Amino acid sequence: MAWIAWLTVCVVWGTTYLAIRISLETLPPALMAAMRWLTAGGLLAAGLSFRSNRWPEPRQWPGMALAGLLLIGLGNGGVVWAEQVVPSGLTAVIVATVPFWMVGVEAALPSGERITWRSALGLVVGFSGILLLVWPELRKGGAQAIRFGWGVVALQIACAGWAVGSTYSRRHATNAGVAESTALQMVFGGLLMLAVGLALGEQHALRFSTRSAAALIYLIVAGSIGGFLAYAYALRHLPVSIVSTYAYINPVIAVVLGSLVLAEPLGARIALAAGLVVAYLSRG
Repeated sequence: MAWIAWLTVCVVWGTTYLAIRISLETLPPALMAAMRWLTAGGLLAAGLSFRSNRWPEPRQWPGMALAGLLLIGLGNGGVVWAEQVVPSGLTAVIVATVPFWMVGVEAALPSGERITWRSALGLVVGFSGILLLVWPELRKGGAQAIRFGWGVVALQIACAGWAVGSTYSRRHATNAGVAESTALQMVFGGLLMLAVGLALGEQHALRFSTRSAAALIYLIVAGSIGGFLAYAYALRHLPVSIVSTYAYINPVIAVVLGSLVLAEPLGARIALAAGLVVAYLSRG
C-alpha cells in the first residue's frame, strides 16, 4: 500500500499541471484556486472532525494562516497565474527547481545548513536548465515574450513562497496532526485567493465549461485531497529519500501530457533542459 501511495503521488501530482491549464480555459486564476483549496480544505476538515482531536489551538491559527499564505497563496497561486502564459509542461520543469530556493532559504537563516560545493554545482546545473528553457522564448520579443517573462517571474515567486513556507512549517511545527494542520492551511490559503479574486473583479469573468469543471473537480478530489493523503501515507511507511523522488517524475509526466493533450511543444531543447533540472535534483 505504501508503494501504491508513492506511485499515486508521482502520477497525480504530475497531472495537476495539465488540469490547472484546462481549468483556466474558462475560470479566472484566483477564484479557480480559491474554489479548489476552500473545497478541498473544507471536505478534509469535515472528514477529520468525526475522528480527530488533534486540531491546532486557536492561538496557533495565525501560524497556519501564514503557512497558507506562503504555500498556497504564493506557491500555488503563482503557478496558477503563470500557467495562463507558460505551457503546463514547462511550468512543471521550472517548479521542479524548488530545492534551489530551499537551499538558499536554509543558507540565509542563522542556524540553517551551509551551501556545500556539491550543492552549489547542482544549483548551477539546475539554473542552466531554466535558462535553456526560457531564453529562446524571451528573445522573440513582443508582447507575448513579455507576458511569458512575467509568467517565469511568477513561477520563481511561487518557488520562493513554497520554499519559505516549507521552512517555516518545519521550524514551527506544532503538536497538532499533520492532516489537521494542512486542512486549516488549505482553508486559509483559499480564503486569501478568494479575497484576491474578488478584489480583481474575477467574479464577472467566472464561467464553467464541461472541461474546466471536470478539471477543477479533479484538482480538488485527486490533486488536493487524494494526493495529500497518499503523500502523508507514503511518508509514514517509506523513507523520505524514496518518497521525495516524486519530484523527478512529476515534470516528465507533465511534459508528456501537455504535448499529447494540448499539443504543447516537446523538442530536444525541452528534453535537455528537463534533464539538467533532474540532474540538479539528483545531486541534492
